[in-house]
Amino acid sequence: MRKFLMFLMVLALAFTFAVPAFAFENIFGGYWRTRAYMDKNFTGEDQTEAADVTKVDTRTRLYYTAKFSDNFKFVNKFEMDATWGDASSGYGDIGADGIKVEVKNSYADMTFDKTNAKIGVQGATICRGFIFDDDFAGAVVAYKASDTLTLPFIWVKAYEGGYGKDANDYDFDYYAIYPTINLGKATVNPLLMYAYSKDASNYDNFYTNPIADLGLDLTKISVYYLGADVDANVGPASVWFTGIYEGGKVDVVIESETESVDVKAYLLALGAGADVDKLNVHGQVFYASGADDSSDYKGFWVPAGQSYYWAEIMGYGIFDNQVSNASCGDQISNIMALNLGASFKASDKLTLNGDLWFAQLAEDDANGNTDLGTEIDLTANYKLLDNVTLDVVAAYLVAGDATTLESDDEADPLEIGTRISFGF
Repeated sequence: MRKFLMFLMVLALAFTFAVPAFAFENIFGGYWRTRAYMDKNFTGEDQTEAADVTKVDTRTRLYYTAKFSDNFKFVNKFEMDATWGDASSGYGDIGADGIKVEVKNSYADMTFDKTNAKIGVQGATICRGFIFDDDFAGAVVAYKASDTLTLPFIWVKAYEGGYGKDANDYDFDYYAIYPTINLGKATVNPLLMYAYSKDASNYDNFYTNPIADLGLDLTKISVYYLGADVDANVGPASVWFTGIYEGGKVDVVIESETESVDVKAYLLALGAGADVDKLNVHGQVFYASGADDSSDYKGFWVPAGQSYYWAEIMGYGIFDNQVSNASCGDQISNIMALNLGASFKASDKLTLNGDLWFAQLAEDDANGNTDLGTEIDLTANYKLLDNVTLDVVAAYLVAGDATTLESDDEADPLEIGTRISFGF
C-alpha cells in the first residue's frame, strides 16, 4: 500500500514537471471498506457445508483525476482487494507485501461544445444493470441536443480476436444508443443495443451462457435489445419501470452440425418508493423469461456485463460473495421476484431497514420445481463519523424446493455480517 501511494505521488509530480505549459488540478479520492460475515447452508442442505464460510475482507479504491479544464479530464481508478489471512488474495497474509493493484478505470473525458467523449477503460450502467453495470474498454460519446435531450452512443469492446487470418471473426462488440429524455417530473431512457461476434467460441468471460448450460457450443452471436427505463415522481412517491425485449439469433453446434437458433426473450421490472416523515416504504417486482421446450431460445440473457443486485442471499446484496443454490444472482434470467420493504430513520445517525423477498423460477427446473423461497433481510445503518458508516446485516431464506433440490438434508440459508466503510 505504501509503495503504491508513493508511486501515485511520483506520477503526479512527474506529470506536473513534464507538462509545465498546462495548469491543471490534481483531484484525489477513494473508497474503503472492511467486511466480516458468515454464510451457512447456501447449498440448501446442512450436511456437506460446501458453501459455508466465515471470512473478513478489505477493499481499497484510490482515484486520481488530472483536471486540465472543465472540458478535459484524465480519470484513473485503482483497486486493491484482500481476504484476511489469504496470501493468494493479495496483501492479506503475514508480511502484507502482496502485489495486487488492479486498474479499474483509466480514460480521457473530453467535451467539445455540446459533445462529451469518454475514451478508455471506464464504467457504465444500462437499464439499471438489467443489461449492463460494469467496467469495460471502449467509448461513450454523448451529444447534448437540448436541455431535455441527450444522445449517447456506447461502444463496448468485450473481446479482441488478436492477430492472424480471420482473427477479427473472434471479436466481440456491443453497440448501444441510450438517450436521456427529460420530461420534467419524468425521465425516459430508450435503449437500442446490439451484441455481435462472428465466432464467440474463443470468448471465455461469459457471465451467463445459457447455450453452455444446455451442453452445446455457441459460435455466432447476433442479438439485439429494445427497451426503455422510465423514472417519474407521482406526488410524494417515486416510480420506475424497465422493459426490455431481446431478439436475434445465435449459432450452436449440435453433433458437429451448426444450427441457427432464434432468441425471443424479455424482462419487465417495476418499482416504487415513498417517504412519510421518517419512514420510507418501497417495493419492486421483476420478471425475466426462462428457456422452455420450444425450438426458439426464450431465456433472457446478456453475454457479459449484466449486474443487478437485489436480496442479500438470493441476489448478492452487501456481501456479494455467493448466492443461494439455483438463484440467478445478479444476472437476472429465468426468475420472478417480489419485494416489499421499509426504512426508518430512528435518529440522525441510525437508520433501520427491513425487506421481504419472494422469488421463483420462471420455468420449472429438471425436477419440476420453481420455488426459490422467501427471504427476510434486516439491516441497521449507523453513522460512526461524518463519512464513516457501519452496516449490520442479518438475512434468512426460507428455502423453496428449487433451492433445496428436495434434499433429505434440507436447510435454510443464513447470512450474518457487518461492514464499515467510508468514501472521500
